[in-house]
Amino acid sequence: MVERTEADPTIELSVVMPCLNEADTLAVCIRKAQAAFVACGARGEVIVADNGSEDGCPELARDLGARVVHVASKGYGHALMGGIEAARGRFIVMGDADDSYDFSEIPHFLSALREGAELVQGCRMPSGGGRILPGAMPPLHRWFGNPLLSRLARGMFDVPVQDAYCGLRGFTRDLYERLDLRCTGMEFATEMIIKSALLGARITEVPITLHPDGRKQHGPHLRTFRDGWRTLRLFLLYSPRWLFLFPGCLLMGLGVLGYALAYPGLEIAGARLGVHTLLVASLCLLMGFQSILFAIMSKAYAIGAGLLPWDSRLERFFRLATLERGLLVGLAALAGGVLLIGAAAWSWREVGFGDLDYAATLRGVIPGVTLAALGFQTILSGFFTSLLGMDRR
Repeated sequence: MVERTEADPTIELSVVMPCLNEADTLAVCIRKAQAAFVACGARGEVIVADNGSEDGCPELARDLGARVVHVASKGYGHALMGGIEAARGRFIVMGDADDSYDFSEIPHFLSALREGAELVQGCRMPSGGGRILPGAMPPLHRWFGNPLLSRLARGMFDVPVQDAYCGLRGFTRDLYERLDLRCTGMEFATEMIIKSALLGARITEVPITLHPDGRKQHGPHLRTFRDGWRTLRLFLLYSPRWLFLFPGCLLMGLGVLGYALAYPGLEIAGARLGVHTLLVASLCLLMGFQSILFAIMSKAYAIGAGLLPWDSRLERFFRLATLERGLLVGLAALAGGVLLIGAAAWSWREVGFGDLDYAATLRGVIPGVTLAALGFQTILSGFFTSLLGMDRR
């Protein structure tokens, strides 16, 4: 773990480059960054966050006047965290050291930061004014991966960018400290975008040109499907609404619709809906209710753990849905379910515990079992969510 360095008021900008065997391109990246300091009239520093290079990168960086920070823990996020922790500037620009990002474009980022932006995202995509040179981005990334993930980021988190995956970006030191980032792999940059949007940070985007990777000794560290899945997983984990709440509401709606059609035994297009439909509707209700409970509990945990910012809607929910009210609702549902099951048992007794008219009896048993399960879930979840919410008091 790299020890946090105090800010130096005489240094305006720190450029952080994660590095793992980048000897082919590291020198040109450092020189471009240093030239950019002169171009924008800023006193700056270049920090190379070395993640275990074996090709002489640390020595090369020192010879060019860069500061080298050794980060033992492997991973893109670990390297960036180590470099940023060591930064002394008020503003920080991060970017890969493979010469795909042109550090000569730093003045555009610094200008936006000076004007009050807290996060300045580079945009490689033509839809945002950027430019991708031939061979700089695989077709799958350009036409499918990046547009899809960026569209999801805008839709799920209201991120005001066209290129959420771009690794060249600038941000204030204050914002970084507020973000409390946790991801240690390639998702680090995506987590920064998501949490910045959730915190209401001032985000802007500047167009950049993406160049072909200049490395010759090895290929890109990015793994298309693995890292794409990890990004999608991060989106879902940071959005209990999309992961739990919306699917839960859909399932609950299907369950209610199933009961409305099957309980009275309606016939639709020649098909009579009976106890089998009722059983499937009960399954939808149980799964949907469980999913909604997971949405509430995961949101409460994420806020308590500092993963998500405080949400006033959750506060209003907890004021309305107290433990005592939840227990009363749960006990009422449980009691109703037991009564329906008891009525079926009484009918069974009346026929001497012999065969029943199952089509008729199950119309009481299935709702009874469902109500009892929902009531029991409500009681247990009420206690658990109250436990999660104890840190709010």
